[in-house]
Amino acid sequence: MRRRSVRTAVFSCLLAMFALAGGGQAIAYWSGWGAGIGSASTGTALPLTVSPGSAALDLYPGGRTGVMLVLSNPNGFAVHVGSLALDTSQGIGGYGVDAGHSGCAVAALAYTTQTNLGTGWTVPAQVGAVAGTLPATLAAALTLSADAVDACQGASFTIYLDARS
Repeated sequence: MRRRSVRTAVFSCLLAMFALAGGGQAIAYWSGWGAGIGSASTGTALPLTVSPGSAALDLYPGGRTGVMLVLSNPNGFAVHVGSLALDTSQGIGGYGVDAGHSGCAVAALAYTTQTNLGTGWTVPAQVGAVAGTLPATLAAALTLSADAVDACQGASFTIYLDARS
């Protein structure tokens, strides 16, 4: 019987050694540490294009109308626009009038910066070679002053806008 006890004891010791060795490996695996350096780069976002806006309806002295435009996104990701403001660097202070109505001073126009009720607009991403586009009508954004001259009758106005985040 003693022989069986010795075998059991040896087996138990071997089992304990394997268990401890395996446990040690697990501890070594989970408690290991290391260091390194990584790097990444980001792409450059391309600017949106805002088509020059035009009046949605006829505009009368003292009246307001919406402005229709299209936002174009050449990026591979959607872009959020927080507001559309007058781009005073284009045209005459941000406005243009057709050549047949040069006597109509664009100073008679006023544009109100738009935010889509504070939510802005999300312009979809480019798909393949086709830029993502979003048509928009900015309600009651353009006003013609009540003292606009008769030369403004029948004029077509261009409103240059800047998309801001």
